[in-house]
Amino acid sequence: MKEKMSVMRRKEALLILLLLGMVGLHGCGETSFNSADVSGEKQETLVQGTENQVEADGLETKREQAATDMPGAEAGTAGALVHESSMALQYAENFTVDYYKGGYVLLTTTTDGRRFLIVPEDRETPQDLEKETVVLKRPVKDLYLVASSAMDMFRALDGMDSISFSGQKEDGWYIEEARDAMRRGGLLYAGKYNMPDYEMIVSGGCTLAIENMMISHSPEVVEKLEEFRIPVMIEYSSYEPHPLGRVEWIKFYGALLGREEEAERIFSEQAAIFDRVTEDVETEKTAAFFFVTANGLIQVRQSSDYIPKMIELAGGKYVFENLGDPGTRRSTMNIQVEEFYAAAKDADFLIYNSSIDGGVSDMEELLDKCELLADFKAVKEGNVWCTTNDMYQQSLSIGYLTEDIHGMFLGKTEGMHYLFQLK
Repeated sequence: MKEKMSVMRRKEALLILLLLGMVGLHGCGETSFNSADVSGEKQETLVQGTENQVEADGLETKREQAATDMPGAEAGTAGALVHESSMALQYAENFTVDYYKGGYVLLTTTTDGRRFLIVPEDRETPQDLEKETVVLKRPVKDLYLVASSAMDMFRALDGMDSISFSGQKEDGWYIEEARDAMRRGGLLYAGKYNMPDYEMIVSGGCTLAIENMMISHSPEVVEKLEEFRIPVMIEYSSYEPHPLGRVEWIKFYGALLGREEEAERIFSEQAAIFDRVTEDVETEKTAAFFFVTANGLIQVRQSSDYIPKMIELAGGKYVFENLGDPGTRRSTMNIQVEEFYAAAKDADFLIYNSSIDGGVSDMEELLDKCELLADFKAVKEGNVWCTTNDMYQQSLSIGYLTEDIHGMFLGKTEGMHYLFQLK
């Protein structure tokens, strides 16, 4: 009888261990930064219970041994996942990275809950994964990159060889390495976000499509890609409220490529620039960041966007204090010229966003777009600035751009990276 009970207890212990792996994986999908702590508490409770059961049977009670004996712990096997740690994030709120025993990595875009399990080259796919979990085998390759702001991060991580298909044509790239890759034929234009060349990307063995938020306007494309068994990852860096949150997405791509150390180093360099700028004196200068649309409206940033935050961190003040609805998670909104005039006519500085239409080269071109701007204080005093065309694609430029804005406020215009003054 005792022998029969002992066998039953061993089976119960193994079942609990299997459930432990499933709980660890489920915990990673939480949208809170404390998701790792929560899953850790669950694991603590379950493992303690397992240890007590194993001790009753006279077996090894150490947690480390229990994890080692767990299915999937040895190379080449495919059992349950054992959670080890979570990546520490300082600013980013829209992704998490969790590490599992055996080199498995789980990436989660918390905005939509999509999960991507990175499987080491010498290991098999674990069993009992949740149905929606996308499995990517290392080395990750043959990506279709539509989110152009991510290219700068792949470039910085020396990971451009993992991208085979582009959502931009050669002349649409401001990143020289991307242009070179397209000239050489190593990077192929596979259509824009709403009109991908399905035949090309399917026949080319595409493993993942990395889209920007524009794909929300074409949900049928996501459905079609998934019909062809091409998973879709939506890049939510534009949703980050803090500028360094956008930069911290390099850690997401570092984990995707297995280059976390390089990602941490690059992020730290940009964070150091922010520290240097924010330690300096505040200026109390006001600024408006805008763009004139083809139909004569003024496109501005919502107050919760990262650009107003950069202006604040640079020692200034954004002219729109409570513009837009933060709940919509939109970066921009269009307003009438009269509304812009009322808020920005007395602003100390105007910054024109050239990343949309190629920008303007002088004040005359800007006034051709909107004559009413001639009455603005910043125009009369010659304090109108323009971003360079490549600002948006240079996603790792945020530290330098903040430094440029700070220099603009202080009249220190030497060595600007992404701003130039309109004459």
